[in-house]
Amino acid sequence: MNSLFFNIPFRYPMALLIGIVPLALVIWVWVRSGRNVVVPFDHGTQRRGNWLWTLVNFAELLPAILALVIILILCGPVTFGVPESKRKLTNIYFCVDISGSMTASFGEGSRYDASMTAINDFLEFREGDAFALLFFGNNVMDWVPLTTDSSAIRYAPPYMRPENAPPGFGGTEIGKALLACQRRLKNAAEEGDRMIILISDGYSSDLSGDNATAIAKQLRSNDITVYAIHIAESGIPDEIVNITSFTGGEVFNPGDPEGLQAIFQRIDAMEQAELEKTVADLIDNYYWYCIVGLGILVTCLLCSFGLRYTPW
Repeated sequence: MNSLFFNIPFRYPMALLIGIVPLALVIWVWVRSGRNVVVPFDHGTQRRGNWLWTLVNFAELLPAILALVIILILCGPVTFGVPESKRKLTNIYFCVDISGSMTASFGEGSRYDASMTAINDFLEFREGDAFALLFFGNNVMDWVPLTTDSSAIRYAPPYMRPENAPPGFGGTEIGKALLACQRRLKNAAEEGDRMIILISDGYSSDLSGDNATAIAKQLRSNDITVYAIHIAESGIPDEIVNITSFTGGEVFNPGDPEGLQAIFQRIDAMEQAELEKTVADLIDNYYWYCIVGLGILVTCLLCSFGLRYTPW
């Protein structure tokens, strides 16, 4: 529990009540009576020595003041640290086509190889975000759920190559894949922005008619931005263009692996990670209390060598 006592925060403010004891001793030193002893020269004409009386009283106060400082230290004095900036989380779902056409040549490898290589490089650009990976054909397979640990995505390429895909992944149903990503983002991504990066090379029959518009409206209503990469020589389907533009994203058509890398860099630039201020943490603040306490202790020891009240 934190509280303010004379604008100074303490971890254990209730312990300040113990300070009443040394404060009472301070008052008692100044108001007590009965210390006077009459000696023969009291009837003389010498001065009363008020300054010396004050100095002796001050020396006698030092143990009580030192006790008060110790009590303040035991109360756990704290101060507010400097607020830090934390990267605002972006939840990014990679939606990768593994239909048979993704085995077509693209650069030195296949379309699938180039896509996964570009994704791995993109993970480095966006360190600190949450990522997920979904493969699709006629069906969908959630390979990696949303996580800030991207290592599982980096190890995925050898296992879900189009050549190794199970039955039911030979075609391309982009609408089904986007809706699957949407459900998972809604359930798992409670904080941060939501983004889908779609990588495909074909036309999807389940986007025909008004299906593309209906899916785009759902995605937009759930604050999901869709970027698409049409990794093929053919023209970009109008349905993909409509979905990306309606959700605030964009669609790209790379001509080679270098172009694919540039596209991911451009997406990273378009979706700059935001920084948000975090609440300042409370940190221990013992330094000046210890300095004052040590100073009082040294003064008290010096005073004990002679600056004290004696009745003779």
